[in-house]
Amino acid sequence: MSAESLSLVAGTVLSLTFSYVPGARSWFERFEPEIKRLIMLVLLVITACIVYGLSCLGWVSEWGISLSCDRSGLLGLIEQLVIAIIANQSIYAISPHKNRKARPVNPSPDSNLT
Repeated sequence: MSAESLSLVAGTVLSLTFSYVPGARSWFERFEPEIKRLIMLVLLVITACIVYGLSCLGWVSEWGISLSCDRSGLLGLIEQLVIAIIANQSIYAISPHKNRKARPVNPSPDSNLT
């Protein structure tokens, strides 16, 4: 698995967890949208730091991830973090949410909806 794939998977799994897993969804839905985005960002940063730490220890090379423990490795990590954030927010935006209300599609002013 490449670092890009891992980033996409991590962002997607995190987003789908808060959209579909009942305990996580009910806990997450009580927050305002700004707080939700911040929670997702913090969790993704923590995940990226864990992957970087494991990479520095040499434990993730079997997965095809090769981040070096220097400036170029850190820059690569930041690039992958941005990819994960994009995947996370994109998936969350299109997944169903409990508190979202359905909006009528192009209601006509003269329709008789009684």
